[in-house]
Amino acid sequence: MSERIVYLYVQDTLADWEPGFALAELNTGRFFRRGAPRLVVRTCAATREPVVTMGGLRIVPDLTLAEVAAQNAALLILPGGDTWLEPRHAHVLDKTREFLAAGVPVAGICGATLALAQAGLLDDCAHTSNDLDFLKQCCPAYKGERLYQAVPAVTGGNLITASGMAPLEFAAEIFKCLDVFTADVLTAWCDLHRFKEARYFAQLMQAVAAG
Repeated sequence: MSERIVYLYVQDTLADWEPGFALAELNTGRFFRRGAPRLVVRTCAATREPVVTMGGLRIVPDLTLAEVAAQNAALLILPGGDTWLEPRHAHVLDKTREFLAAGVPVAGICGATLALAQAGLLDDCAHTSNDLDFLKQCCPAYKGERLYQAVPAVTGGNLITASGMAPLEFAAEIFKCLDVFTADVLTAWCDLHRFKEARYFAQLMQAVAAG
């Protein structure tokens, strides 16, 4: 089975923790259901110049956005950061439109949802963000208020959005969208990380063995 690529867009001030739950499971596949596609994570940015995350990690992108294609892509992840309303991200928003037009899901969390809103990409699908009033204040071009959902994370078509306070729920929406976990594995995985009780690890291992 050929690998499919999960692209992670990286930029200075990237919020390290927001895509972390999703990346660890997508790249390892350790809890995937039988028959799930093999996935590999690749970082991308406007250039191959190193970026420095909010946590101080230095990342050299694997690819430029010009090298990223929807063909053989499983997902594009847009993590939060402090610069999303700056013009520098226009190219990744163009890539987002390309992916969505090709039926490839895109997942944006926290600050990335502001850029998606300002670009008009949240006007016609169910979505969320950090706060509706804040979203409207920051993004005068946004016209999707009627479809806003005050929940941690939501999937609208092929677009996943989440509050910056919900990296766990963000990951769960991604796993559901990509259909890589069984329902029992997803429930046990979420319970383990949400409640932090050892009994849920045993449930997770049992669900993985059954799946």
